[in-house]
Amino acid sequence: MGISGSGKSTVAGILAGQLGWDLEEGDDLHPQENIDKMSAGHALNDEDRAPWLDTISSWIIEHTMAGVPGIITCSALKRRYRDVLREHNVIFVHLAGSKDLIGRRLATRHDHYMPTSLLDSQVATLEAPDADERAITIDAGRAPAEEAAEIVRRLALAPRPGSSSLGAPEPGKSSVGRGVPAQGA
Repeated sequence: MGISGSGKSTVAGILAGQLGWDLEEGDDLHPQENIDKMSAGHALNDEDRAPWLDTISSWIIEHTMAGVPGIITCSALKRRYRDVLREHNVIFVHLAGSKDLIGRRLATRHDHYMPTSLLDSQVATLEAPDADERAITIDAGRAPAEEAAEIVRRLALAPRPGSSSLGAPEPGKSSVGRGVPAQGA
């Protein structure tokens, strides 16, 4: 979770690869009306976000019921949005960076419909997770691999065998064929 440009997609992709978990890009689940609105430089309101959050919630519930671990990106800017998404095993990872850092990232991003002009509305809307929420906050100012490694460490996750993650027994080296036991073995 976090404002647009915080690195959610990049870090989620790294984590999904390291852990072997399902990955869904929440931005891809927006209805076309939302994409058109944001592309035109207009911020979404709670009514706009409701069907999108329901779709994300359905993805979480399906994975939970199937016992399949997954990562889904979502800005989840307000507590009430997170409440829609909260299941007993959901942990929010808040990628938090300075407005200046995020602004620089947004200015160089050309493959996304979210314009830099909406940064102020995202910052204004953000309600950082409260202490009673199942969430951790990660500094988004570092290399994405370092952020992913901190998430793995703080959540006590185990990279899958063969992962070259920074959290693996030998970071940057494949564990395939090294006698590293499979997770749960």
